[in-house]
Amino acid sequence: MSWIYFPLYALVTAIFWIAGTSLIFASNRKSILKLFGHISLLIGIASIIFFVVMLWVQLARPPMRTLGETRLWYALFLFIIGYLTFVRWGYQWVLILIFFFASLFLMIDLLHPETYEKTLMPALQSPWFIPHVIVYIFAYAMLGFSWLFSIYGLYMFYRKDFQMKVLNVADNLVYIGFSFLTLGLLFGALWAKKAWGHYWTWDPKETWAFLTWLAYLVYIHTRYFHYTKVRLHLWLLSFIFIVLLLCWFGINYMPSAQNSVHVYAN
Repeated sequence: MSWIYFPLYALVTAIFWIAGTSLIFASNRKSILKLFGHISLLIGIASIIFFVVMLWVQLARPPMRTLGETRLWYALFLFIIGYLTFVRWGYQWVLILIFFFASLFLMIDLLHPETYEKTLMPALQSPWFIPHVIVYIFAYAMLGFSWLFSIYGLYMFYRKDFQMKVLNVADNLVYIGFSFLTLGLLFGALWAKKAWGHYWTWDPKETWAFLTWLAYLVYIHTRYFHYTKVRLHLWLLSFIFIVLLLCWFGINYMPSAQNSVHVYAN
């Protein structure tokens, strides 16, 4: 079983990510240490990718059905997006935070190995299953990153050391995440039409997905029409992420959603 090897892959990822981050922090701009740091970070990412592929082959289905499996994808996307964000904008603190949060999701999966033993129900045996889940988890990871920048921005704002670049980076992350969130809604509607004959049924999960989409749309409009209200934007972006978390796994604990077809298996 591939799950037996997961602790090893998680450990390899952690070691290479810590080593890579340490080398980058200790290096000069064009130092050979920085090159080795980047290589180490990429090896850490490759370790999780290899495990996901191996798990996919072993299960003979996409590992996207359970909450634990989505946590695995989320951690992978956090690593990738965190690395690309660092490369693009040069914020070294991103490497530390993303290692912490991605490792947290991997640790939760280490404590719940049974989440990988579920089979797909007939409704999930659809060509829309993979793109729907992938774009949603990627959107969640991207918007999770925008939340990190909003928290960092609030910290800098109240220290009277705020730089507009922080909010601009958060905006770019929101725009990309919102685009994938929109694709997730569209793919889900097309999938629902094929599986159940209706594009939309106001299932609790669908309702919260729509509320999440509206919440980020409100942020985008507020940001556009009230550009100078920096504190408002930072706080709004911070609180909106709570709606996303409720949509992702908070719905599992809502009484109204216990009969939902969208509730993740534990």
